[in-house]
Amino acid sequence: MAAEQSCLCTQGFTLFGILVAAYIVIKQTWNILRGLRSHILSRCWRTDLKTYGQWAVVTGATDGIGKAYALELAKRGLNVVLISRTLEKLKRVAVEIEKETGRKVKYIQADYTSGTNIYHKIEEELKGLEIGILVNNVGMKLSEMPCKYLDTPNIEKMLNSLINCNIQSVVQMTRIILPQMVQRKKGLVINISSEAGNRPHPMALMYSASKVFVDFFSRGLHVEYKTQGITVQCVMPLFVSTEMTFQMKTNIFVKSAAAFASEALNTVGYTERTNGCLSHSLQSYAANLISDDLYYLLLESKSIEEYFKNMNTSYKNKDK
Repeated sequence: MAAEQSCLCTQGFTLFGILVAAYIVIKQTWNILRGLRSHILSRCWRTDLKTYGQWAVVTGATDGIGKAYALELAKRGLNVVLISRTLEKLKRVAVEIEKETGRKVKYIQADYTSGTNIYHKIEEELKGLEIGILVNNVGMKLSEMPCKYLDTPNIEKMLNSLINCNIQSVVQMTRIILPQMVQRKKGLVINISSEAGNRPHPMALMYSASKVFVDFFSRGLHVEYKTQGITVQCVMPLFVSTEMTFQMKTNIFVKSAAAFASEALNTVGYTERTNGCLSHSLQSYAANLISDDLYYLLLESKSIEEYFKNMNTSYKNKDK
């Protein structure tokens, strides 16, 4: 009797192990297939973005990822509205996009760090436009260099600016534009989050926390409005060569803003949550294999701090 019970127990554990192994294999296979669909098939069969509407609105549109999205959307047949802080840059980028694509370009000057007083003006200037795509891109870091929370220079002012820029902008721009999308039963909201929003990032804590908000807001909003023809996509890039990353050299790990925006827009219609490009998706997958304790140890290491200091110094020396 004891031998039979032992045999049954062994068989039970064996069956459990097989089921767990099968689950892991099926899950990883499914993730690979989804990745192939999002990053490989999407290059051949792109979603026609013009079906969402005539105009696209891009925040933080004069530099980096925002500018790249605006240009790529214009190349794909949409008129674009650029919203950013610096009027001279807005005028220059508007001319660049009009010359290169022949599409209509409007621009609105607004400082997203200043609070909610800017949104009435934005809402008024967007009236009458059939806006099919909103790209909530504008964002900022709490400090130029990685540092502990209380070591942030001018922390009170910077906290308000970051919350206004990284969080308030997303909810307010969505509030302004989503109603007309719901009325037409079609629309696309692209919210630029970050891989830093996948788990806490010591030394860049507030930036990371703000990007978690963008991720959760995007996922919940998509569930709420997908039955009404609205797609909400959260994009979570890793390193892209922009001013925020001190214009890092591009390589297989670091994408140019233009290449990233092109690949990320290809994923529209294929996935609602993405790292934007194949390289970043593979890096994210690898990073998730690292335990939190080891990950935090790496982020707080002196070598990482020195790396960013050297990058910052090199970037500033280039501008001299």
